[in-house]
Amino acid sequence: MDWRDTIKWDDDGLVPAIAQDAKSGKVLMMAWMNRESLQLTVDEGRAIYWSRSRQKLWRKGEESGHVQKLIDLRLDCDADVVLLSVEQIGGIACHTGRERCFYRQYQDGQWVETEAVIKDPNDIYEP
Repeated sequence: MDWRDTIKWDDDGLVPAIAQDAKSGKVLMMAWMNRESLQLTVDEGRAIYWSRSRQKLWRKGEESGHVQKLIDLRLDCDADVVLLSVEQIGGIACHTGRERCFYRQYQDGQWVETEAVIKDPNDIYEP
């Protein structure tokens, strides 16, 4: 049996993938993977996701340079979520130029941005 057959893929053939910083333990981002992107992630030793909006493989950092080097790969108890422990090259995982995508915190009935932009996205991505 193929090791990927253990995973409970959704109706679109996708599984949620959480990227966590291997050193700090911070959750950096959540994305989606299909069978091919998961296999390529293992083969290449870097995070490769499936972009639902673009309907194509997305090698994290292909445009920004903020590659996620794979350190460890885990499957949760229900076999429906994968956890990637990564080394985040450049210290930025979010397209907003922040360390991680989870930079808004619920405080007193509203979302508050609690983490600063490290690098202006206009300086990361070509217009």
